[in-house]
Amino acid sequence: MTHRGHIKDGHILLDEGVELPEGAEVRIELVVPEAEQPAIWKKLLELAGTAEGLPPDMARNHNHYLYGTPKKS
Repeated sequence: MTHRGHIKDGHILLDEGVELPEGAEVRIELVVPEAEQPAIWKKLLELAGTAEGLPPDMARNHNHYLYGTPKKS
């Protein structure tokens, strides 16, 4: 069961109509707007070009190096 709310003056206020039993255990999850979350491709792009010691034809023949398939020329 998920309920929404917001923080006001340092206190958690649940949206109207939400009533929880006294003593109920709750879990708080901060929701970050999507505009503030970096897209996964941006995180991956930071890693681009950082691998060292790979064969020069790794991109073209990755299946050969990973699975032993015949090399492409």
